[in-house]
Amino acid sequence: MAIPADYARFSGVNIHTHRLTVKGCKMKMKTYWLASVPALLAGAAPALAQDAAARPGAATADTLDASADIVVTAQRRPENIRDVPIAVSVLSGDKISAVSEGGADILSLAGRTPSLYVESSNGRYAPRLYIRGLGNVDFDFNASQPVSVVLDDVVLENVYLKGFPLFDLDSVEVLKGPQGTLFGRNTPAGVVKMDTRRPGNHAEGQAQFTVGELGTVRGEVGVTIPATSTLSFRVAGLVNHRENWVNNAYDASFTKPGKDLGGFDDVAGRLHALWKPDDRLSVLLTLQGRHYEGTGTLNRANVLTTGSNKLNDRYDRDTVYYDGGRNNPQTQDTTSQALHVDYDLGGATLTAIVSAYQGSSSGRGDIDGGVLGTTEGSGTVPFRSETGTLSSDLDQQTYEIRLASNGDTRFGWQVGAFYWHEKFELISASWDGIGGIDPLVISELRQKSDSWSVFGQLHYDVTDRLRLTGGARWTRDKRDLDAARTLGAPFADSRSVKDDQPSWDVSALYRFSPQVSLFGRIAHGYRGPSIQGRIATSNIVTTADSETITSYEAGIKAATPDNRFRVDLTGYIYDIKDPQFTAIGGQGNFNQLINAKRGKGRGVEFEATANPVRGLQFSGGVSYNFTKIDDPDLLVAFCGAACTVRDPIVTVGTTRRASIDGNPFPQAPRWLFNFNASYTYELASGSKLYAQTDWVAQKDFNLFLYDATEFHVGTNFEGGLRAGWRSPSDAVDLFVFARNITNESNVIGAIDFNNLTAFVNDPRVIGGGVGFRF
Repeated sequence: MAIPADYARFSGVNIHTHRLTVKGCKMKMKTYWLASVPALLAGAAPALAQDAAARPGAATADTLDASADIVVTAQRRPENIRDVPIAVSVLSGDKISAVSEGGADILSLAGRTPSLYVESSNGRYAPRLYIRGLGNVDFDFNASQPVSVVLDDVVLENVYLKGFPLFDLDSVEVLKGPQGTLFGRNTPAGVVKMDTRRPGNHAEGQAQFTVGELGTVRGEVGVTIPATSTLSFRVAGLVNHRENWVNNAYDASFTKPGKDLGGFDDVAGRLHALWKPDDRLSVLLTLQGRHYEGTGTLNRANVLTTGSNKLNDRYDRDTVYYDGGRNNPQTQDTTSQALHVDYDLGGATLTAIVSAYQGSSSGRGDIDGGVLGTTEGSGTVPFRSETGTLSSDLDQQTYEIRLASNGDTRFGWQVGAFYWHEKFELISASWDGIGGIDPLVISELRQKSDSWSVFGQLHYDVTDRLRLTGGARWTRDKRDLDAARTLGAPFADSRSVKDDQPSWDVSALYRFSPQVSLFGRIAHGYRGPSIQGRIATSNIVTTADSETITSYEAGIKAATPDNRFRVDLTGYIYDIKDPQFTAIGGQGNFNQLINAKRGKGRGVEFEATANPVRGLQFSGGVSYNFTKIDDPDLLVAFCGAACTVRDPIVTVGTTRRASIDGNPFPQAPRWLFNFNASYTYELASGSKLYAQTDWVAQKDFNLFLYDATEFHVGTNFEGGLRAGWRSPSDAVDLFVFARNITNESNVIGAIDFNNLTAFVNDPRVIGGGVGFRF
């Protein structure tokens, strides 16, 4: 269990931040980041060049030493991945940069590891994540999610924050199954744990700049600057841009016909300041910010045909027909500040983390995806639907204190306490859909949430081969919501929910050898009670009780002595009591919370890596995730369009409902696949030629709670390719790339209340770039 000295850097704590700008300062912030990064590089160049000459070239994703162990912090301490009794998948920062070269966002993580899926109907913010089929399709910003995103040891609870751009990352760990003991509330499905690159003792950095089709430009920079022997900084930034490339072909003055959709500008930055006055104290301050402007999700009316889930001839990737939405604009600004302090007491380390996040956003969209009436371009649209967010404001604060034993001893422990507070205000509106400026309906939502918890975990090595681990957490949740319609038919409602719940887990890990381990784990977690207050289209505020999950899993983790071949295999089964679901759309266009009686899941996850010869690497994974709603009495509204419902239909009064007992969870692919291959050939000069490819696929899932032919996805897949030349020290990298190389049009979501509307993935982007390590 000893951790090599090379991994000592992981013993520090992680911080994270998000950034919001005042509206009048948006351009100033964008200019600052664009102007300051080159200046920073120029000022640091002498020190960086001197340090680069003294050290070997930094390894990249496809040049890593095959003998290196994988170290993770899934249990809040650095450990070899084979010594962790949890199903964990790891993505390197270099891998994430490679799949993002065409301008991708967090949705690019979908399927990159077994059992992980990501989708969104909110453009480039508010993503929805799923692990082992468990997630939430609710599109509202105050929605509760069962997958937690943790950035530098700080939880990003609100979906509003989970879309922060991915840049200058060290690694992403996907922790599968309930993680409530160490990561708290709303983790019954798992955790996506992201760690950014931290300041070190030596000046170093990396930068990558790409250009591609559709006017796509992406630049990512990260630089470490030691100021003194005790103080160092890490400055990182991202610029992500795409020109408008989609034509609104509807000829009306208010729609501004032409290529006015599909583009975006996403600018983000991060500052780490690390102070280590001695070997015992470490203080890390993190400031972070983002400004984003772009086009929201492009809904496409009637691109599906009754009786088929295939895109029809009306679908044209480069063209939409909108008579509303003002070309679907959206903006978001986020800021954050975090302080992470570690103090070594000798036998234990005391950790304190304080963070604050702020954010604001606005947006508007043509939701029906077409033109009222019957037109050649968008087919039949029975009524207009144009909604959006006039403003939303978020404030999140977290406070955590933790005391953990030091060293890799036979008996280890950690205890802690955590407090989370969030205030969220949302003003949403709907318009007449004829280009009107003044909305017809305005609704306001104010939500306040608080969560307190205490937790502890301990492990004991029964023998040199057998380790037992157990932990528990107690959490109290409280949420209050006030909703009111201030324009339109008057309506107001207030709701409060609260609950106390335990989370716990017990596990055993047996080491057959240093290279092979077998683990088993039982975990119990929960998602706190929720409130849904979307009253723009109804006078209904709904609540959902806490859902609780008990999960059982067992697996094997193995590698050859030289680590050239690795295999992980896990099987799991879980049972959920009172699972929370969101019934969206339907004939009434509702967004309502419901509790089913039970939900069940089971599956298998397999991952493997092979380095058969020098320079050649294969990796990949597959997961089978079966989910089932178990509630004979659960009925939901189904499509208002001409779809083919395959569930039993029940008439309740004057309305017809679909019985969804036995259906899979929505947006839960039965199968997920990923495959990666790379080959590097070293020339006589020491420089290298390389080529690499990556593919992901999702198969067999429903978009909604009910089962309909049109809204069932058969198979989606995407592939990428990268080829280039690296200098002898890997200091310079020249390359070409292609994302979605076969230009697949994958249906990733739909609108069901108006017509057979769908939206799809990003198009192919081919380009080139240059990278530097110094």
